[in-house]
Parts: sequence; C-alpha cells; structure tokens
Amino acid sequence: MVDRITRLASVFAIDICAYAIMSNHYHLVLRVNQHQAQQWDSREVALRWMQLFKGHPLVDRYLSDIKTTQAEKDKALELIEKWRNRLFELGWFMRCVNEHIAVQANKKDNCKGRFWEGRFKSQALHDDTALLACMAYVDLNPVWAAIADTPENSDFTSIQQRIKALTSAKKALLLQPDKILPFTGYKPHGKPSPGLPFKLFDYLNLVEWIGRCIREDKRGFIPPDIKPMFKRLNINEDGWLMVVKDFNRHFINAAGSPSKMKAWAGKNRRKWCCTHMSLQLYAG
Repeated sequence: MVDRITRLASVFAIDICAYAIMSNHYHLVLRVNQHQAQQWDSREVALRWMQLFKGHPLVDRYLSDIKTTQAEKDKALELIEKWRNRLFELGWFMRCVNEHIAVQANKKDNCKGRFWEGRFKSQALHDDTALLACMAYVDLNPVWAAIADTPENSDFTSIQQRIKALTSAKKALLLQPDKILPFTGYKPHGKPSPGLPFKLFDYLNLVEWIGRCIREDKRGFIPPDIKPMFKRLNINEDGWLMVVKDFNRHFINAAGSPSKMKAWAGKNRRKWCCTHMSLQLYAG
C-alpha cells in the first residue's frame, strides 16, 4: 500500500501529507495540486498518464512528431487535456489505489468479486487547523488502536517514515523523506505553499502530546512512563535546528556526529576534520 500510494503521488499532481495503513482499512491526507498540473506541458502530461494507463494511437503519433493533420493533432491535444484533469482528480487517484490492491488481493486469494466494502469517503480540509488535526488523527491511529505504544513504532504510517528519515544515519542531513510532503514551516504570500505550513519539530511535539491523552473512546495511548519522543530517539532538537540553519558554516570537509566524523577521518587517513563546531545530534 505504501509503495502504491507513493508511486501514484509521483505521477499525479497530488501530494501525500499523512497516511496510516491499518489491518482492514487505511487513511490518507492528500493535497490536490491543480496549479502543478497546469504547469506541465502536453508531452509531460501524456507521459505521466501512460505510466499508468494505455495511451492512444493519435497521442502516440503526436509524441513521435509524425506528420499528422490538424484535426488529428487537435484530437490528440483534447485527449491530453482530459488526462491532465484526471491527474489532479481525487477519484482517479483513489481508483488507481483501490483497483490495483483489489487485483493483487484477489489473485493472492484465488477469488473474484468485490474486495473493498464500498467507495472511499472523503472530507474537505478548509484551513490549516483542520489539516493539522486530521494529520495528527491519522498518524496516531495505530497508537489509539493499541497496536503500537509510540508513533515511531507505528508501522506503515507517515509519522514513522518521517522519524526514520530524521534519525537515519544515511539520511540524517536530509531531515525529511522525499516521497511525502515536507514541513516547510511557512506559506508564501499569494503563492501555493511548497510544503506543510508547520515546523517538523512542532508537529512531532503535538502528536506526542495528543498521543499521551487518555480518551474514553480510544483503546490505546502513549504510556506515561515512556520518555518524551526526542529523548527516546536521542535527538538534540537545538542541535538539529542549528545545523540546518548554518550547515555550510559548520561543516566543510564532511558532516555528521563526532563518532561518524571520527570513522570518516580514519577511513580517509585524516587526523582531523575541518569543522567549526562539535555537534552532538545523537546521544552516546
């Protein structure tokens, strides 16, 4: 499921804000990016569409620059515009998710018929508050269902993917995964937001705080005896913010925690690494 939705997000003009894949259902928080779809030229629209569906002979000829009549060219462009509209339509995105999974499941179970109980249900999120609340609700689904005790242990969720990217040694300097919409912390005036208009650490703190609340309508919550998230993950928040703000100034030859820098120096036969600070991103 995760592979499928991220694959589709790379084709459609639809961004993934949050997701949670549960045992018998799933949740998605999506951003329809119509502005992005309108910026694609006709060739890119056609090539994107044909990654998922069979094309059309007239479009094939148009893309191949084969001499065609004006009527054939107009028809090809008409088809491409129809595909463009579908590439930012929620219904087509969900169709590509559900049909693909249904075919795979029926093949595995050697059966036919309906796989999903019914059509997907959607809710419009009209402001940032609604978006933030919905994302936290989705990311905490496994905790509230008592399947996991913490967000980082919640398998097949966007928050686990974000935390893994944050703590991974290979991706530590990227901070955020590249297949889901990143937190940018701002919204340009009069322009489409390049990402989620919140700060990553603020969001993680919010999810942690909400997850510790005991609710009568939910089975699970983050136990009170578990350490706060950043202590559990051995992340120094101040250190992260400092390295992101002035990355080029802090690191010159290489970048990483002291232990990683020491290993890099030994491998490259260096007795020292040229940095302007000693940064403890991880404890120990």
